[in-house]
Amino acid sequence: MEFLDHSHDLLLVSMSCLVALVAGFTGLSLTRDLSQKSIFQKKFSIALASIALGGGIWSMHFVAMLGLQLPILFYYDAAITLVSALTAILIVAAALVLLHFVDRTPRLIAAAGGLVGLGILVMHYIGMAGLELCRAVYTPLGIAASSVVAIGLCIVAFSVAYGSRTNRNIILGTLCFAAAVSSVHFLAMAGTRFVPEPTLGEFGPIMSNEFLALGVILTSFVLFGTFLWVSVTYLVASPENLAPKPPEADNRPGLQVPCERDGTKVFVAAQDVAIVRADGHYTQVYTEQDRLFCVWPITEAHKRLAPQGLLQTHRSYLVNPLKVARFERSKDKGRCLFDAGDLPPVPVSRSKLKTVQDALAAHDGAVRAS
Repeated sequence: MEFLDHSHDLLLVSMSCLVALVAGFTGLSLTRDLSQKSIFQKKFSIALASIALGGGIWSMHFVAMLGLQLPILFYYDAAITLVSALTAILIVAAALVLLHFVDRTPRLIAAAGGLVGLGILVMHYIGMAGLELCRAVYTPLGIAASSVVAIGLCIVAFSVAYGSRTNRNIILGTLCFAAAVSSVHFLAMAGTRFVPEPTLGEFGPIMSNEFLALGVILTSFVLFGTFLWVSVTYLVASPENLAPKPPEADNRPGLQVPCERDGTKVFVAAQDVAIVRADGHYTQVYTEQDRLFCVWPITEAHKRLAPQGLLQTHRSYLVNPLKVARFERSKDKGRCLFDAGDLPPVPVSRSKLKTVQDALAAHDGAVRAS
């Protein structure tokens, strides 16, 4: 089999890597702070992020393919090219739905990252199947190397970006995502050879490089525009820092927990907190009268509230022992119960059982163990 000589335009290669960076930053930024939004807003943001990430994968691939130089004229099947774009978007969407509608654990984050890596691979090889008048021939080493890099780097990217949703982590996750998309393409291409095909396929209409360039320019324009729109949020101070602190927060003794009720900032004294429950990367704060949203993650809440006397009963819960009415034990687990009717029972994990029992018993018999 005689292979065609091929090379790449370095400018377009560089542009394709830039597209991957922009797509990663835009998509990961669009999914920040979703726990504070309504279900509709969350779905809409995930849809936009899926288009940014999946469309960015597609755009990166075909910007690089525009730089592919072969000694023969070749075309693309428009239908297969469209299928490759839609497949990437749908697979990324599935990963984001898992991350934002299922209890997020390290294992789930890794699975979602692996799914995005699979989406990059599927998009690449479907896109390559759309070549007309030439055919791509792959080597097992090229397929294996690109697969390992795609899945591995995407797992790292999403583990970093979703481990803590800070600006720093999103930027690091962006770099890993861009490295995954770019590495997969060029590793796969390094193990790819091309042979001429005498006839055109009959699956869909034929598209020239010039027509493909118009589509890539349009999608890249939309992607870069969204990138600029999202980037503005990083250039201004957060509303939490801009909003004036209510005077009553300064006049109250002790630690004040920053919470929100119906979009309004309120401060709750630590001694009034009954329960703190993890809610993704944020928390829900329960008092005897209200349930409020708090921007602190459960680790930050524990760090600040443990010195105020709150106990960690479970990796997702803190309780105020002064609010606990009774403690119930069942085999190697337990739960704290409250007299206030609207306060839910709080689970006590096996590892925290003895610590919680001893702490509750130390409160002068205020808690009756049963």
